[in-house]
Amino acid sequence: MPFKYDFRKRRNTFRKVMGLLSKTKAKMMIETGTSREGLKGAKSNGAATIVFGKWASENAAFLHSVDINEKSVANAQTEVDKQKLNEWVKIHESDSVAFLDAFADKVDFLYLDSYDYSSNVEVQKKSQEHHLKEFKAIENKLHDKSIVLIDDCDLPNGGKGKLVIAYMLENGWRIEEEAYQVLLVREDFPY
Repeated sequence: MPFKYDFRKRRNTFRKVMGLLSKTKAKMMIETGTSREGLKGAKSNGAATIVFGKWASENAAFLHSVDINEKSVANAQTEVDKQKLNEWVKIHESDSVAFLDAFADKVDFLYLDSYDYSSNVEVQKKSQEHHLKEFKAIENKLHDKSIVLIDDCDLPNGGKGKLVIAYMLENGWRIEEEAYQVLLVREDFPY
């Protein structure tokens, strides 16, 4: 992606994840919370659907992006169409927990970025609980080379990842990188 898109606080973790995806030869990717602003959001919300969609297109992989908001899904689909990524990206309108629970394939990369976070403590708790539910719904489809990236973690009260990261650390995962986003791999991750 050209530097003009910047990606600010996500740039380094995106780059590190893509390096690991290449090493593990990842093929199946899932994102919760689609890029509702397309590339216009590169400097604010990250535009991960397009970032990982472009990686998928260059590496014969596939990205499923799921969001419950109809408008967000429509906007993301518009950008996927514009970027000519339909062969490698599918946008789903669904509750992410239900989608993950029903997903049948093994998952090489999981990007958790749904349920917007806010300054409201009740919303923060619900967002953190939602992310934990998402992980638990897909946990049995992850394997020893799976990579998990959680967005919006460097926020008040532990950000989106507070509960899910604690759960993962108790269940055989380790933090590979901790910044605005937290990148986790299995304790015996081979790379």
